Amino acid sequence: MWIAGIPLLFLLQVSPYEQGLKALDEKQYPAALDLFSKAIAADSADYGAHFNLALTYSLLADDSQAIAEYRKTLELKPKLYQAELNLGISLLRTKQPADALTVLSDAAEQKPKEFRPNYYLAEALRAVAQPERARTHYQAALENTPQSAPAQYGLGQCELKLNNLAEAAPLLKKAAELDPAYRDGLLELASAYEQQKQPEPAIEIYRQFPENAGAQERLGELLLEGDKAADAIPYFEEAIRKSPTTANRAALASAYLKNKQPEKALPIVSAILQTEPDNYDIRMLRGRILRDARQFSGAESDFYQAAQLKPESPTAWSELAAIAVVGENYQVALGALDKLAALHAEKPGHVYLRAIVFDKNRQLKPALENYRRFLSMSEGANPNEEFIARQRARILEAEINRR
Repeated sequence: MWIAGIPLLFLLQVSPYEQGLKALDEKQYPAALDLFSKAIAADSADYGAHFNLALTYSLLADDSQAIAEYRKTLELKPKLYQAELNLGISLLRTKQPADALTVLSDAAEQKPKEFRPNYYLAEALRAVAQPERARTHYQAALENTPQSAPAQYGLGQCELKLNNLAEAAPLLKKAAELDPAYRDGLLELASAYEQQKQPEPAIEIYRQFPENAGAQERLGELLLEGDKAADAIPYFEEAIRKSPTTANRAALASAYLKNKQPEKALPIVSAILQTEPDNYDIRMLRGRILRDARQFSGAESDFYQAAQLKPESPTAWSELAAIAVVGENYQVALGALDKLAALHAEKPGHVYLRAIVFDKNRQLKPALENYRRFLSMSEGANPNEEFIARQRARILEAEINRR
């Protein structure tokens, strides 16, 4: 009986720490927490118990508790590599990259050829806007594990921050190849190409995202800016199918206009105005479409409403003045021109329109005065209008002198 009782006695003597390790190995985390806590209660200087308690908290994603225990571990056992590394990771996960730098730097010094300390130190450095230092540690991490998508992506991000697009491009492409979760890095690359006035490589990237409405919209906009309206139209149409926003529909209307298809643009902007009657930009856009289609009354109405929406906008008053003159609505035209003068936004063309209004209404002296003022302001910039203004000024001057 005594011999048979030895195993039972042995089991009774297994420490909470050893039982905690077994529970941790079997992923029985709540039990492990309890056992390691008991081990610490028995011996508060047991750095192994503190470390494993911290590790258990980490595995339960309770980083705040883990951080406290890792720090206690390092008080008891300074420079313990795994504790420094894990503490740094927990600090990164709780958005405390600056606090992570010291322990991760020390961990990387201890094991300079290991992937994890270099990678996480690089992540911390990138998070605190030190891309040059981060680049060094991403490179060290990739020397150990070249097929790491996160490290390829991180290094690519550093090169982007440093405006090294030629170096960033292959890294971000490699990250996307290794793990589709990093494909959005290519969109960041496309945006960087745009910022550096390189639309063609940006266009090629956006073409790779047919499922992304935003990418399709931006692709269409770049094609439109490059005077490729016909090429842009299918991308705006696709963007609208996925996301029928006002911006997408307005962009499609603009593409139709540039492609000389105003009849397709008009119903789009009209539909937008049915739900957004106070949309200034769309109101102006429809006014211009109607103006070009010689539907002057409708155009005047839209420009008038736009001017009411933004009474400080010289553009709206200018369009209203011009269309009102064309439509021979001279009272409205003068009101718009007076508003431009009050806004100190009067240009030579506006003075010319004012002269025409007075001329048409047989107000000879103010007409002559404004033709002369137009000529003094224009100074060769508008040769056709200047020729007409000189002719009318001579005629008006002669007629005034005859009176």
